[in-house]
Formats: sequence, C-alpha cells, structure tokens
Amino acid sequence: MLDEVERWLSRRSWSAADRPLDRLMAAKREKHGTSVSVVLPALNEEETVGEIVSVIRRELMSPSAPLVDELLVIDSGSTDRTAEVAEAAGARVVHRDSILPRIPALPGKGEVLWRSLLVTTGDIVCFVDADLKDFSADFVSGIVGPLLTDPGVQLVKAMYDRPLGDAPGQGGRVTELVARPLLNLHWPQLAGFVQPLGGEYAARRSLLEQLPFPVGYGVELGLLVDALHTVGLDALGQVDVGVRKHRHQDGQALGRMAAAIYRTAQLRLARGHLVRPVLTQFERGADGFVPRTHQVDTEERPPMADIKEYTSRRVA
Repeated sequence: MLDEVERWLSRRSWSAADRPLDRLMAAKREKHGTSVSVVLPALNEEETVGEIVSVIRRELMSPSAPLVDELLVIDSGSTDRTAEVAEAAGARVVHRDSILPRIPALPGKGEVLWRSLLVTTGDIVCFVDADLKDFSADFVSGIVGPLLTDPGVQLVKAMYDRPLGDAPGQGGRVTELVARPLLNLHWPQLAGFVQPLGGEYAARRSLLEQLPFPVGYGVELGLLVDALHTVGLDALGQVDVGVRKHRHQDGQALGRMAAAIYRTAQLRLARGHLVRPVLTQFERGADGFVPRTHQVDTEERPPMADIKEYTSRRVA
C-alpha cells in the first residue's frame, strides 16, 4: 500500500505553478463548453468574503482570462453583512433556504455544498471557504487546473501550509488528531493527502452528483472516501497553493467538528448507527464545571442525481 501511495504522490501531486493561467485558458478553449463554477459557502464572513470575491472576479473572470464562468456565495443565514458585501464585490448571492424549499434545510456546511449543485451550472464545481485571509487566485486556478488539462482526474484537493498564529504548520489540529489517523488506518490509499479536510477542492459535476453529502463538518472526509470508492485513487489529485490563513475556532468547536468527522468515518466503516449521537463537553462556571451537550451531525443528503428537481433541469 505504501508503494501505491508513493506512486500516486509522484503522479497526482502538483504545484499551482505547474499550470500557469495562459495554459489553463488554452485548455479551456480546446474543451469547447467546459464551464467552471466557484461556490463560497458563507456564514457571518463579512470581513473576508468581499476580498475573496474581488480577487476571483479581477484575476479569473476578466475578459482577458475568463477561467471562471460563475461565482456564487451561498449564505447560510448570516446575521452580519455577508450577503451585502459579497454582492457588492460582484458575486451572485443565494440564500440556502431558497434552494430546494420542499426539503427543510439543516445547519451545516455540507448542506450548503449539496444544495449549491442545484443553483450552479458548471461542468467543474470549485468550493472555497469564505473565511480565508490574504486570498490568492491560485486557490481556484490551482485546483481547477488538473481537471481542465487531464481527463482522467475527477477531484482535486488544495494542499498548503496552515499556520496557527505565528506558529508555522500548527494549524489543522482536527486533521492531525482525527482525520489523518482515521484515513491511514482505514483508507490507507488516501494517506498521501496533505489536507484531507481542507475546504478548497474542485470536482467534476458528474462525480459530485453521484455522492452523498454529510450535512455538517464531515462533508470533506465523506466526499473524499466516497470519491475513492466511486472513481478510484488515480482519479484524485492535490495541488500545492501555498499558505492558508483563516479564522481559527476554539477547542470546543474543534471537538464538535472531530465528533462529526468520526461519525462520518464510522458510518462508512459499518453503515451502522451511533449508540449515542451526542457529545458532552465541559465549561467552567461559577460553581465548577458545567456540562454542555451537543448533537453530532447524523444526517446525510442523498446523491443529487436522486433528487427530482435536479434531474428535471436536464429535461427542461
């Protein structure tokens, strides 16, 4: 298995610099009609979403380099000015609850990504988190590149350094403590992914519409594992895009994230049910430690290809 991972790393790991923008535009012109959609799932990200949208529009949607055809911000119910800022910067903004209203929306990032397939049209769909700081267009062009230039590639993850404050390489705590051990132990073919939980990845629509989407934090691990089983390791790749800076969450939020990711893995290992699908954490109060119990995400949305509203778009 180690040999397989090493072969994969040598064949399916790249740098964003390997495919400059002019090469990508030439590849896109050769593939007449191949379109690219970029989706930013957003919840209270007014401080960063505008700059991300502005960079994508300026560098990847200009008349001279129209790599991206569609740029959407899917708002999960922000209470700040996320929607206004994103729209002013040039994004199309859609509220999560307006998409597929017959199915009540659940909270969670995966829910937004799943619903985004109904309001995008691109043959390639690129997801980018909306809390990134010092954003570079390489986060989009880098991961879209292999999909435009290699017909055998189906899904591409971004890889990067993740600093924690001033400490280089100390971000990604849930990745190192939960996701990486799970993948190495149970899906060793995926051991070569540097950032398996990273929120920046691109895939062919034809693949995404076949996959179930965990509604919460387990979505990245779930999609990666299911893509492996659907199209095989050689159809997956990763691209180095530099450094990722973003807003870090506190330890308790990371604990809830870890529980959701573990649950996603457990379901794929056994297709069974959690005995206790909740997580109890503790906070110090005036009279000692106070328990706080949170539900663990246990819902998954079916493949979009099973949704009648999605399939009817092809007939219309």
